[in-house]
Amino acid sequence: MLSFPEATELADEVRRLFEDLQQTHDAAPGGLHAPPMDVVEREESLEVVLDLAGVAPEDVRVLFKNNTLVVAGCKWPAGGPPERTTAFHLVERSFGRFARAVRVTATLDLSRARATMTEGELRIRLPRLNSGQEFVIPIEKVV
Repeated sequence: MLSFPEATELADEVRRLFEDLQQTHDAAPGGLHAPPMDVVEREESLEVVLDLAGVAPEDVRVLFKNNTLVVAGCKWPAGGPPERTTAFHLVERSFGRFARAVRVTATLDLSRARATMTEGELRIRLPRLNSGQEFVIPIEKVV
């Protein structure tokens, strides 16, 4: 569970991610939604997959901070916002800002983390740090 200061800091980071995205577009469509997400634990990695159909890779930000993976972005309607005179008969697709956060307790090697986006699916691979691996730590002589 996030403590109050951690939660506040994370909310500030998400706000900054949205501000960064806002700079690339004139206006963000309204609403905030949460796209579907899977978290898959594998022996060698943790994999997070989100359905982001219709979202361009440049409109998504991925951040890892305080043991929390945050994915934030914005889905823009094709052709811009609808005219005021437009009458909708059915509305099921959502547009606007989105954010998802996952608390991660595994020991990860974030230097090898990768995110790919293919056919509307964002896949984030967070390799585990091999705890059984031997590391030689050099000793520095202090004078």
